[in-house]
Amino acid sequence: MASLYLVGTPIGNLEDITFRALRVLKEVDLIAAEDTRHTRELLTHYGIHTPLTSYHRHNLASKTPYLLGLLREGKDIALVSDAGLPGISDPGEELVRATVAAGLPVVPVPGANAALTALVASGLPAGRFAFEGFLPRAGKERRERLAALVGEERTLIFYEAPHRLTATLDDLAATLGPRQVAIGRELTKKFETIWRGTLPEAREYFRDNPPRGELTLVVAGAPPAPRPAYDPARAAAEVADLEASGLDRKEAMARVARIYGQSRREIYRACLQAREGGQGGSGGLGEPATARGGSLPGDKAVSPSGD
Repeated sequence: MASLYLVGTPIGNLEDITFRALRVLKEVDLIAAEDTRHTRELLTHYGIHTPLTSYHRHNLASKTPYLLGLLREGKDIALVSDAGLPGISDPGEELVRATVAAGLPVVPVPGANAALTALVASGLPAGRFAFEGFLPRAGKERRERLAALVGEERTLIFYEAPHRLTATLDDLAATLGPRQVAIGRELTKKFETIWRGTLPEAREYFRDNPPRGELTLVVAGAPPAPRPAYDPARAAAEVADLEASGLDRKEAMARVARIYGQSRREIYRACLQAREGGQGGSGGLGEPATARGGSLPGDKAVSPSGD
């Protein structure tokens, strides 16, 4: 059965392509490219003469069924974008979705990616991140999208065009405040630069130094929300509420422990204290008290030694 190959191509430096990608581009029957002129330069550089066809946002309605038809006829197709991995912030996503829906094989051939390249070089936390791609062009929609990200604690990654960078930085600074940002330009190319500073500083710098070429912005996430003050009685009541909603006791204690930054042992103690304080029907967890240090009914799966 024929396959749709998603082939990663260089984001700037032509050396950033894998041996496997070059082999696939030589062996497939057709290459679907976002911009055939741009892709032809890459193919010419490596002496690849596979036929090309265009696939972009202006023709995907007609080209998607055409390419699916070729796949059904047994023709292998490679999908490439202008730079990086197809399907990320380009129309290739539509062809991938349609191919999957048709039950045809989709084979990823990894390669360079601007978002991850900028992230690992940014100096900002890379363990957890959220890729947002291009923000809406309209100012109102852009600000609404950023407002929804105010509380996002993961590092944020955006793509932006040079002529919209100043407006985007204005909105980022106004919405997210003086967070740290790293802005990558001409990544992997001879004149690669990665600017680092705060969002207000970036706004001023790029207002005076307009950039060329698309940019990748890596913005620090929101600081963690402060934990509520720990109150053992309140913590025990929250465990009881979670149990009443159907959560088992072990998971209820673990969840409340995370909320207050306490160990499960401490939450276990709080529950015991609340139980003992509730003797005589005065409240607590609403069950008979146990001997001090004893276990609660159903607590065999909950070891008080677990943190």
